[in-house]
Amino acid sequence: MTAATLLNGIRIIDLSMGWAGPLACRHMADMGADVIKVESCERFDWWRSWEATQEWIESNGAEKSTAFNTVNRNKRDITLDLEHPEGRTLLLDLVKTANIVVENYSGSVLPKLDLSFEIFRKAKPDIILLSMPAFGSTGPWSNFRAYGSTVEQSSGLPHLNGSGDDLPTMQHVALGDAVGGLTGAAAILVALRHQSRTGEGQFVDLSQVEGLFPMASHGILEYAATGNSPERTGSRFGNSLVRGVYACKGEDQWVAIECSSEDHWSALTDEIGKALAEFGDYATAKHRVDEIDSVLSDSFRDKEAKEVMRQLQSIGIPAAAALTTVDILNDPHLAQRGFWQFQERAFVGLQPHPSPPYRVGKEPISIASAAPTLGEHNEEILKTVLGLEDEDVSRLETLGVIGNRPRMPSK
Repeated sequence: MTAATLLNGIRIIDLSMGWAGPLACRHMADMGADVIKVESCERFDWWRSWEATQEWIESNGAEKSTAFNTVNRNKRDITLDLEHPEGRTLLLDLVKTANIVVENYSGSVLPKLDLSFEIFRKAKPDIILLSMPAFGSTGPWSNFRAYGSTVEQSSGLPHLNGSGDDLPTMQHVALGDAVGGLTGAAAILVALRHQSRTGEGQFVDLSQVEGLFPMASHGILEYAATGNSPERTGSRFGNSLVRGVYACKGEDQWVAIECSSEDHWSALTDEIGKALAEFGDYATAKHRVDEIDSVLSDSFRDKEAKEVMRQLQSIGIPAAAALTTVDILNDPHLAQRGFWQFQERAFVGLQPHPSPPYRVGKEPISIASAAPTLGEHNEEILKTVLGLEDEDVSRLETLGVIGNRPRMPSK
């Protein structure tokens, strides 16, 4: 068995949008699940675009988003207007064929559509519903909308990052989404395992902000134990004497290094020479970290980042050059592992896709298909999964329940 066949026979109805939910479902699609993404012509995945204009529609802008295309590979796509009675009925018919439904709307959306776990369960008694709202499905914040950036702020992480005098410092423009997607993937696998062992479905309530709390656990625990927030120390951490990112030769070229033991320090002082040796042994040098940073900055400033990385790695010191996008696409290590896979995608041409970071055996999981275009599989799914006839499909198109181009909202 290969990783791409691990979930063969599993069907997932993907109602999610943006990054977190689609990323969780993409992992399942990569492992062989049949993931059917459900959008509508008026309420399409907002990662196709934040805003729609008629000009954008006419230029096929919905199919040119790199973000959308990256997290929706290996999926099929159907458009259903869930605000139309027939669209809602067809969704429930799809649910009858599935193992799990995934959504990451804010808490008020499903009720407005007269949909819920109880309604899904009437259609399919053993169905799993994974809901991924920013703040969970209960509590006073359950109906609040949020994106990965606001989720990160709500987790408290920005008050733990950075240095003491910094404003709250984010790690990423949307860290909550990426972590939420990985947490969602784990939740799906656990729920599917439970379903296969017991024959039971369940409602899984995943709060994306709570998924970030483990990354802030040191701050939460210290405050709970002492009543004080931990000191913000920038890149420095724990017992490390050196832990930072240093500028190298060229524009925006950097190397990250860590020296966290006597052996590291001894090797580093031998390599750099007298400028570091004068700081004494590891224990003594820890009292002069700012001066050491200055020496290292001077030492690396006129050297290539990759040269410094290789130099320090050769003497056993953890070091890595900060790679640009071009560096990553051309990295020989990733090339040897077959990490990048290229897929032809309508409207944008040949595009690189990162392989999943896990594999069964030596070869990467094969990426079977690029992200679908809007409504690409309408006929295929309606006919082969739901048993509709040609005239039924034509009527749904006339009603606007399905389609393959975005429409400006009619209300």
